[in-house]
Amino acid sequence: MITDWGALGINLGATAATAAAVLLITFAIAVRRGLHRIVDIAWGVAFSAVAVVTWLLSDGHGDDGRRLLVAAATAIWGLRLAAHIARRSRGHGEDPRYTALLDKASGNRTLYALRNVYLGQGALVWLISLPVQSASYSPGSLGVLDYCGIAVWALGLGFEALGDFQLARFKQDPANRGKIMDRGLWGWTRHPNYFGDSLVWWGLYLLACTAWQPALAVLVSPVLMTLLLTVGSGKRLLEKHMADRPGFAEYAARTSGFFPLPPRTSRPGVSWWRG
Repeated sequence: MITDWGALGINLGATAATAAAVLLITFAIAVRRGLHRIVDIAWGVAFSAVAVVTWLLSDGHGDDGRRLLVAAATAIWGLRLAAHIARRSRGHGEDPRYTALLDKASGNRTLYALRNVYLGQGALVWLISLPVQSASYSPGSLGVLDYCGIAVWALGLGFEALGDFQLARFKQDPANRGKIMDRGLWGWTRHPNYFGDSLVWWGLYLLACTAWQPALAVLVSPVLMTLLLTVGSGKRLLEKHMADRPGFAEYAARTSGFFPLPPRTSRPGVSWWRG
């Protein structure tokens, strides 16, 4: 249970400033390059920065083992994601999702992007990272829930990393140009990377469950991340963009939309695994 709420309050202020700084620096770079898709790289970097700042500020307040564990787990996930997106984006133009979003701007597109993309994502980073901050200020020694949390985190990280690797290998083969990836993990879920992300944050949440008060207070984090991935800017927007691609409707009919499930053998007129 957290005993020094004052120190945690200072940490919350410092991490809010950290998340804002990362996103504002990214905004300046994006405006100069005319490419807002780089904000996706900053997403993982911002979480990693928040984890490092929390680890430094929580020294002497929380259990050292848990502090290091939660900071390392968050940074590993965030930096891997940032590196993957950076490699995937190299040489590409603007993401159609951001083009469509900025087309909604009735005034200055740059200010609209600052308000609705960068500052919004900075706020989300801070809110979703609450379990990381809370866990770092808990003095109790590591227990069963902590080990369960790391197991869930590791499963999620491995799931999304393997899915990203399989998709990258698929795209490298010229024979697959224009085809829908439906092999490996992608045959069990249309979004193994998003499903893995959700597991990562449910795992980090378990590390903050040292008592019912902090567990209840930070439950918003994994719930919000899961909602973003499923009905927010993740799965919903991506599938809207892919809806007209040849073969996608058939793929969606036989493949689970989020939770990994055995692929359904298609039958005429039957559509499975909606969502």
